Amino acid sequence: MNTHSSAPLSYHGEKGPLFSLAFKTALLTLITLGIYRFWQKTRIRKYIWSSVDMGGDRLEYTGTGLEKLLGFFIAVLFLAVYLGAIQMGLFYFGFSMMVDPQTASYEEMIGYLIAIYASFFAVLPFLLFAVYRARRYKMARTRFRGIRFGMDNGAWGYVGRALLYWLLSILTLFILSPLAMFKLEKYMADRSYYGSGRIEQGGKWTALYKYALHMFIGIILLAGGAGAGAALQNEALMIIGMVVGYIWFFVGITYFQIRSFAYLMENKTLNGEIGFTCEPKTGTVIKHYIVGGLIVGLIIGVIAAILGAGVSIIAGAMLSGGNVDPMMFTILPIIIGVVIYLPLLVLAQALALVFITQPIIAHIVETTAVTNADALNRITQRETERGVDADGFADALDVGGAI
Repeated sequence: MNTHSSAPLSYHGEKGPLFSLAFKTALLTLITLGIYRFWQKTRIRKYIWSSVDMGGDRLEYTGTGLEKLLGFFIAVLFLAVYLGAIQMGLFYFGFSMMVDPQTASYEEMIGYLIAIYASFFAVLPFLLFAVYRARRYKMARTRFRGIRFGMDNGAWGYVGRALLYWLLSILTLFILSPLAMFKLEKYMADRSYYGSGRIEQGGKWTALYKYALHMFIGIILLAGGAGAGAALQNEALMIIGMVVGYIWFFVGITYFQIRSFAYLMENKTLNGEIGFTCEPKTGTVIKHYIVGGLIVGLIIGVIAAILGAGVSIIAGAMLSGGNVDPMMFTILPIIIGVVIYLPLLVLAQALALVFITQPIIAHIVETTAVTNADALNRITQRETERGVDADGFADALDVGGAI
């Protein structure tokens, strides 16, 4: 493959504009009781997409908040009818989730557990369906140089494969999780395209095992620490083993996700002649998680302390004056929650996007390049794709994040 026309990507998003956008749209979401979140997500995507640059050309996101809202309503209506039918069927056979665990009999608890698991497994296919449709929607609403990305309809095929591969993964104690990850990504990648150019996923699933080693060591340390501590009745050993195992697992799974993403990216081709290089650093990603988390926690902690002190002073003054309406003892916690908790939640969301999410996106983008980029000039526009919903199931089932 010709690599002399390698084109690096760059990211031009800034903290100030993104924070302002995220904070304002989060406040509007709060004021509208969640309705504005569809426009919030759309506006944030537009900002981040437009910050990705290659050779002076930016990505473009063309989705709208209205189509996401309509997609959400359709998905909620379908799920309400579907789950209602499931619950009626369970109730007919004597299984119900309307049980008080404190007073329920053994038979009622069995029926309660059956109803819980039956409901979960009834929704599971739609969770997987939502994963595929959300990616398809984002692809269909993304453009570069005016040419659309896209993805074939294949959500139910993805659902069947995901159920099979993850069942195999669970039955093998997650030893086959690299297989599941590779096969599902290949299924989606092979059905994706940019204009007239098809994307193909190459590589081998067994190559992912070298990146999974530390993840498996962390699982062994977690299980081994808990088992050894319980067997020896040594609580300190159990705690130490589980803490070390958890930290090792966290670092290991982060390393696995980053390196697997890079491997899959470097083994993708577009139109049979365009490739990619991708070299993100696990240490940099973890640093952004830790440093960003500390910054967000510090800011929120200081503001919460100031607001809490102010509310305490006001409440103390009210109570010391006597003749306090007893209803105030009921209303005051609600007022405190509205005045302190909800604005802090909005602020934390905006800060996390600025100090954690954006730096990680920027690092991944800036360590990626397109090889044989000149061949992009030979790709032409593709016919407009039809039947792409606005990832309504993803929103209704809370699949994915703000991006």
